[in-house]
Amino acid sequence: MSRTSTTSTTQGRVDHLVDAALFVFCASAMAVETTVSEKAVTTPAAYVAVVLASAPVLLWRRWPLLAGVLTMTLMFGVLETTHLYQTIAFPAVVCGYGLALRLGRRVALPAGVVTMALVLVILAIYSPHSLWGWDTVRNLGFVAVPLALGVAGHERRLASAALLERAESAERTREEETLRRVGEERLRIARDVHDVVAHAMVAINVQAGVGAHLLDRDPEQARATLRDIKKVSGDALGDLRSMLGLLRQQDDEPGAPVVPTQGLREIDDLREGLASAGVDLDLSIDASADLLPAAVGSTGYRIVQEALTNVMRHVGPTSARVRVTRDDDGIAQVVRIEVEDDGVTEPRTGTLAGTLVGAGSGNGLRGMRERAAAVGGSLEAGPRAGGGWRVSATLPIGAP
Repeated sequence: MSRTSTTSTTQGRVDHLVDAALFVFCASAMAVETTVSEKAVTTPAAYVAVVLASAPVLLWRRWPLLAGVLTMTLMFGVLETTHLYQTIAFPAVVCGYGLALRLGRRVALPAGVVTMALVLVILAIYSPHSLWGWDTVRNLGFVAVPLALGVAGHERRLASAALLERAESAERTREEETLRRVGEERLRIARDVHDVVAHAMVAINVQAGVGAHLLDRDPEQARATLRDIKKVSGDALGDLRSMLGLLRQQDDEPGAPVVPTQGLREIDDLREGLASAGVDLDLSIDASADLLPAAVGSTGYRIVQEALTNVMRHVGPTSARVRVTRDDDGIAQVVRIEVEDDGVTEPRTGTLAGTLVGAGSGNGLRGMRERAAAVGGSLEAGPRAGGGWRVSATLPIGAP
């Protein structure tokens, strides 16, 4: 059994005990007054009427409206069988409070008006006192005060429930926001690791194949290829150490030294690795690229890096062109990035036929689109009409 159900069961037992105690109290009070009052009539019917008039107290939690109607109705039986004036209102007080507590002011107000009118009728018929006196005010107070207290309790319950609901909603929102941020961070890390590792591994794979092909025919060129592999792998390891350092860093630790964020100007650093893989790169970057926001520059660099990695992976030795321009599309300033290749220009024969990585998993193209969308841009990729492949990205910079 859960803790909630156990608590509910315990509370239900306590409520039943309280109601039973109220029933005993009301019946005992009226029975005592019947016994000691000189004006009361002590007959078996009187005591039965007293017990019946107290019974609605047992119903006020489950059927508050029914309990209120019964207690006012059975009051006439008490008045007819015995003359009680002090304790006869006790069951009505309990049931009136319960009705207002359970149903609120929308039911309590009309119930109060009807009950007060009925009290005036009872006083006019059965009371030995004048209708325009303190006795009438006191009996009307027995109606108004319990209803007012019940309405106050009902409103307090609603306010507490609303406050609890807001707190739970805020907690759910915080949890959802935390999960969303964790998901975004995992996606960002996955993209960064893919960009660094995929580019390095493709370059190493291609260069290793070239080195193996040239080992007997041109040992000096093979050694140069091995040096390129060493440099590419070293740069990749440095980038990975930087990422792992950020992931391991605690909130209270000073920032770990990291490699500066690459921008579009660093695309030229890719030329050497591409050349060793047989890719001739023609690079043209707008002079205003240095003034781009860091997020846009880094996104552009990663898109170009992945596009050129795909050239090495899927095409092999070829020519590629990268064009970076800054433009105004009438709504905002944008930077346009185009990466094109000429497709396969040499047949893949012999040892070189096995140097390409293969078809790939498709994460690179998806990652490029996600990066462009993250800064509010768009990306298109597809085959060129004259052969080869073309990647075009548009990244917004700001208002013109």
